[in-house]
Amino acid sequence: MARTALTREEVLEAAAALVRQHGPGALTMRKLAAELGTAVTSIYWHVGNRESLLDALVERTVSEIGAIGPAGATPAERIVSLARRLRRELRARPHLVAMVHERGLTERMFLPVQRALVHEVHAAGLRGTRAARTVRAVQFQIVGFLLVERARERAPAQSPGEEDLWTARTAEHDPALARALARPPDPERLFSLSVRALVEALLAPGEPSSGEAGDGSVSGGPYSL
Repeated sequence: MARTALTREEVLEAAAALVRQHGPGALTMRKLAAELGTAVTSIYWHVGNRESLLDALVERTVSEIGAIGPAGATPAERIVSLARRLRRELRARPHLVAMVHERGLTERMFLPVQRALVHEVHAAGLRGTRAARTVRAVQFQIVGFLLVERARERAPAQSPGEEDLWTARTAEHDPALARALARPPDPERLFSLSVRALVEALLAPGEPSSGEAGDGSVSGGPYSL
């Protein structure tokens, strides 16, 4: 029996769930209607055609990523919290983020987080080129880490595996190191460790080293996660 009441937000949520799980190719108006228990004409009434629906999902993703905010008592803590939240949000939406990128809206999606990072590096006392370099270094850390994660997840099983490669001998007679490297990494802990170390180094007092550009762009392929 078809539903008698349906909201646009419910349609978008169901469509986003389909794209998150299976990619944009799995999103058809008929399948979406079946998921919602309604008629296809009701879907069209709420969101228009499929292209309009995809545009609405892109706008929704831009808004959700833009709503990320910091937490913590110090600028360093707040920057780390922003980085951790952004990584989690991007990991949860790879297909949706790719759609944003394909429509040329990547920079718009990341602008609110960039502004939040700017606020925190200013609060830490950084200005100008050094502040810009810090903001972009954090962004590159997040995107680069995600790319490595995705590559590991998609890679075929390796032979020999890490558990067979690391011994006390290959680890320079450090058996504890060998055991640790033989275990699968914990991406969440590893990311937190690496981004915290990066942020602490970037915010540390001292003059920036010479010869470093502060205005390199981070747009382009790396956002296609």
